[in-house]
Amino acid sequence: MAADVVLVAFPGLQSLDLTGPLEVFARANDVLGAERYRTTVAATRAGALRTNSGLGVVADRALADVAGPIDTLVVAGGSGTREALGDGELLAQVRRLAGESRRVTSVCSGAFLLAAVGLLDGRRATTHWQWCDLLAETYPAVRVDPDPIFVQDGNVWTSAGVTAGMDLALALVEDDLGRDVALAVARELVLFLRRPANQAQLSAHLGAQLAERHGIREAQRHVVEHPEGDCSVAALARIANLSERHFARCFTAEVGVTPARYVERVRVETARRLLEDTADGVEAIARACGFGTAETMRRAFLRALRTSPTEYRRRFRAA
Repeated sequence: MAADVVLVAFPGLQSLDLTGPLEVFARANDVLGAERYRTTVAATRAGALRTNSGLGVVADRALADVAGPIDTLVVAGGSGTREALGDGELLAQVRRLAGESRRVTSVCSGAFLLAAVGLLDGRRATTHWQWCDLLAETYPAVRVDPDPIFVQDGNVWTSAGVTAGMDLALALVEDDLGRDVALAVARELVLFLRRPANQAQLSAHLGAQLAERHGIREAQRHVVEHPEGDCSVAALARIANLSERHFARCFTAEVGVTPARYVERVRVETARRLLEDTADGVEAIARACGFGTAETMRRAFLRALRTSPTEYRRRFRAA
């Protein structure tokens, strides 16, 4: 029996917030050779609307015409979210349909729409890293977690920005149909390196773009380019041309983590790529990434990813 998936759209939505999950559900149907997911795009009014990239999409039905029971409600995000928050009819229909759904989800800033109707009160949730602070400030009853790619709290799932909607949809497929089907869908969509749910959405490399001071950016670049080298506070402070104490204070203020934490993140990220893309041994990778020993790298992986390097390679290495 097909499960009804309703995707809530509005003018100015992010196109991938809609089409990404749609593709995942469609591929799951293909893998199974049957219509396991029956998808409907719905908006305040049926008909054409434009996404924030200019792509035109068509809402199959008006939200008021959608009746439950619904298996999964997916609320998209995008630059049009601000205007959508002022659409009383849209919010009322999201609230109504959520009450008729087994599972409620959002992609990116769609979390603001769920929060606006009280669906995230008292729950842990996430959204695009750029908007996490605003979500927490606007809706203090929501426990905002800025790190995960997606978060499940009960029957409510929220995800980070844009492509994270596909990670979320893959997780939903795995929850419904098992790992084998989800893995087949991921391979079909060339998402063979499925990100772990607890991976920070803002990678160390993206974080390197956030520092304002040139010297600190240079220190960050050094870590990214030479993770195996001397990345102590003393060495990085010399690159930044600052005293050690001033460097550590400025680095933490601008990057949001201590220098030591940043170095560990970069080294873990570098090790992840080597585990995924090479046949090098764990000891060799640990040395190449600046960990020194496999045991030091294992402890860093457990802190960051809650899994060991060996288990990570087994799960995520490219064929």
